[in-house]
Amino acid sequence: MKTGAVTPSDLQSSVLSVPPLARRADMKIDREHNAKLLAHLRSGGVRTFMYGGNANLYNMGVSEFGELLELLQSLAIDGDWMIPSVGSDFGKAMDQVAVAKKFPFPTVMVLPNRFPANPAGIATGYRKIADAYGKPVIAYVKDDGFIDVKDLHKLYKDGVICAVKYAVVRADDAPDPFLEEMLSGVDKSRVISGIGERPAIYHLMKFGLSCFTSGSVCVAPRLSMALLGALRQNNVAEAERIRSNFIPLEDLRDGISPLRVLHEAVRLGGICDTGPMLPFLSNITDAGQIAKIERAAKELLAANNAAMAKAA
Repeated sequence: MKTGAVTPSDLQSSVLSVPPLARRADMKIDREHNAKLLAHLRSGGVRTFMYGGNANLYNMGVSEFGELLELLQSLAIDGDWMIPSVGSDFGKAMDQVAVAKKFPFPTVMVLPNRFPANPAGIATGYRKIADAYGKPVIAYVKDDGFIDVKDLHKLYKDGVICAVKYAVVRADDAPDPFLEEMLSGVDKSRVISGIGERPAIYHLMKFGLSCFTSGSVCVAPRLSMALLGALRQNNVAEAERIRSNFIPLEDLRDGISPLRVLHEAVRLGGICDTGPMLPFLSNITDAGQIAKIERAAKELLAANNAAMAKAA
């Protein structure tokens, strides 16, 4: 398992998967099925695992956080990079990094807190969290105005943050002055496209971002890695062809709930039993939605398996 300081090559080496967290019927963390999901991801070449929003860590108590870290450390094999998340509120993040500093993970991501929060407070919070942790953290920028760009530049310059997950949603190929300004003071090799396969081509080709995160990679790891490979070769046409496989499931995630749809897609695709969602979220029960998710998940998985067979 990776324990050394985060480098640009770490960020570029693999799609950064953002998996759901499987739970048993009693809502305890399920070791067996989380291991199955990791094995599926590794089968497609994915070796970076970021546990955050899709794992519903927003709703995880501090009392369970140590158990999660022990699980991630024990499930990791050589070549894996495990990235837990803390927060989203400041007090919870501070309590969690007190636990995390006892483990060898090289960083944690700070989940974005939208309310109650303001840009200057976010910047101060990042600094205090990293200071308490004793290591730089990953910033998660999800909205315009979440943090002032000049503050972000200073945090990067001071070594408070080692990377930025950039996830502000724009219309396709829309100008992004916030991202352009951010890249004037944060090296692009340290910025990750954080909204899955849909904007990955634009972010990597237009702005030169290092890599991208993905939830749907949990269904189709080989295809997601193939998309990254095509972008590395500047083969935009091939990247667009591969990305088209992800759009039906991504449309459902955007239209219903990114977290909840992915949780069901992994289960309905037969990859592992993700189990119940920790409240304040709930599993999807609408029969029509379930049927659409199952169809999209199985079609994406079939495309992934075909790609694996072709490469064999």
